[in-house]
Amino acid sequence: MAANKKKRKRPPATATAAPAISASSAARRERKSEARAARAKAEAQRSRRRTARRAVTFVALGALAVGAVWWVNRVAGARSLSPEVIATAQAAGCAELREPSAETTGGQHLAEGQDPGYTESPATSGLHDPTWLPEDPRVKTGPVDETQAVHTLEHGSVIAYYRAPGEGGVSPEVLDRLAAVANTESNPATYTIPYPDLPEGSGLAITAWNKVMTCPAGITADQAGTIVQGFVDAYACTSNAPEGGAGAGC
Repeated sequence: MAANKKKRKRPPATATAAPAISASSAARRERKSEARAARAKAEAQRSRRRTARRAVTFVALGALAVGAVWWVNRVAGARSLSPEVIATAQAAGCAELREPSAETTGGQHLAEGQDPGYTESPATSGLHDPTWLPEDPRVKTGPVDETQAVHTLEHGSVIAYYRAPGEGGVSPEVLDRLAAVANTESNPATYTIPYPDLPEGSGLAITAWNKVMTCPAGITADQAGTIVQGFVDAYACTSNAPEGGAGAGC
């Protein structure tokens, strides 16, 4: 009988394990997918923060650059003539400081052949040539184009006009002092120019944009130097002129 007994077959070992393995793999895949999504989200957030930081940095650098340009090119405010200059002018017999025009506007260039219509000699504002005076030399030896001189005043320059000694004007000592002031390295945009048509009785006219003071031919070298230097200190390269920072050396 023992020999006739049939062996029972065992069910396959993997028959019931397959579903469990499949579920485990799916869970692992889901966890990996969630991890990848979390990493992608975190990277996106980091990228946005980096972009925001770069944008803030660029804006800040741009603001600094604009500020630096403004600081370098800023124009100082005009000042008044000092009491010393005013007292010196009175002692020399100079006329009071005048502003010839009630209204002045910069940037008004002449058309070719147009009359500037100046009513003052020398002119200190108004229509002018598109070209300004050559920057060198600052001590001119002959008359210049007055429309270019007005443009130079518009740039914040100071011009000392004089009548020559042989024409009933100032002394050679005064001319030497005026040249010294114009050529002083620390004096920007300062010129000395002969002007035969100064008002009668005047040997010197110190000018800035829409500012003029005339002085008699008998003014001394010290007086002339003090007054011209006072104009430079008060008006050269300042907001007194429409383009006060454009003068030579400003």
